[in-house]
Amino acid sequence: MDMNLVMQLFPGISSLFLQDPVIAGARIVLIILGFILAYYGYKRVLEPLIMVPMGIGMICINTGVLFLANGQTGTLFLNPLISDPNALVNIMQVNFLQPIYNFTFSNSLVACLVFMGVGAMCEIGFILANPWTSIIIAIFAEAGTFATLILGVTLGLAPHEAAAVASIGGADGPMVLFTSLMLAPKLFVPISVIAYLYLSLTYAGYPWIVKMMVPKKYRAMDIEMDFPEVTKKSKFIFIIVACGLLCLLLPMAAPLLMSFFLGMAIKESEIVPYQDLLENTVLYAATLMLGLLLGCLCEASTLLNPKVAIIVALGILALAISGAVGVIGGWVVYWAKGGKNFNPCVGIAGVSCVPSTAKIAQHAVEEENPFAVVLPIAMGANIAGVIVSAVACGIFITTIQFVK
Repeated sequence: MDMNLVMQLFPGISSLFLQDPVIAGARIVLIILGFILAYYGYKRVLEPLIMVPMGIGMICINTGVLFLANGQTGTLFLNPLISDPNALVNIMQVNFLQPIYNFTFSNSLVACLVFMGVGAMCEIGFILANPWTSIIIAIFAEAGTFATLILGVTLGLAPHEAAAVASIGGADGPMVLFTSLMLAPKLFVPISVIAYLYLSLTYAGYPWIVKMMVPKKYRAMDIEMDFPEVTKKSKFIFIIVACGLLCLLLPMAAPLLMSFFLGMAIKESEIVPYQDLLENTVLYAATLMLGLLLGCLCEASTLLNPKVAIIVALGILALAISGAVGVIGGWVVYWAKGGKNFNPCVGIAGVSCVPSTAKIAQHAVEEENPFAVVLPIAMGANIAGVIVSAVACGIFITTIQFVK
């Protein structure tokens, strides 16, 4: 059989033998990784909402390679690097995900939609019931962001690149996506992909951090909770005032801040049709597209940037530091309360991966004392973590332009 005919019939296979061996090898690795992510998402070891579509997208973008004009290889999914307006219009007629990418992903709209849904599910009363505890823990849990910024610059990244990578330490996927697009658009693909991969790994890693840093007898401590009653009027006024104040101070992060607080305002206003729309249709549709596009951005050639290795190392370090220092924040609150009526495990919830880290805190406590409940206080720290992460990223985006 004519080899040219074979190449045309099976370009996905033949391209593996004609591409640079490094790229071909990376494709194979990413295909295998995609299967692993999708499977572990199915098994609920990793977050299924992100990992199943992301894994499938990763498989398809690296298997569905064909030969384009001038002998070049490519896919019919999307091209994240195209910038010429005329070429963009043409390619949107061919690449089926290109319009979704350009109109919702590359401008951070999908991140804002996810934040609206998250906001509609959050209860601001948890913060108002324990404001200082929540904020102190959240500030401690942001340590990975600032430590990674310094280390990234030390390792040779430009300040704006280091700041984008450092945002992984906030453990907030939409925030990472937004910040990396604003500060380091050429690296936002590997930064976002690595961030979401690592955020799923917090399910496995953070429980070990809690166990190592909090002895068994302290993990078993129950907390007597006497929540002051917070009226819906008070919560609504707080949401509006906080939203306006933070947008005034950090206008560069205003889209994300507005989205998050809008979701909470709709919840407290009990606008049920909007709340159902955000919690179900908008949140899950945005999460599906986010996971699928992240997977389809995992082309081997895109991820072979030499800076990716640094991002991989810094990302896991950022999350590890944030988790460990968050637990230290839990100990600080415990000591401030005189060693009474507080469980240091709550400190891990300051890492703003809502609601995962709050659940990790509750599960760590339940393992030692099935009757202990810390989830309401942990959720307060968790939601405060989202706000503190938004403030940190807003500061980065606003100030990094003045760094030479």
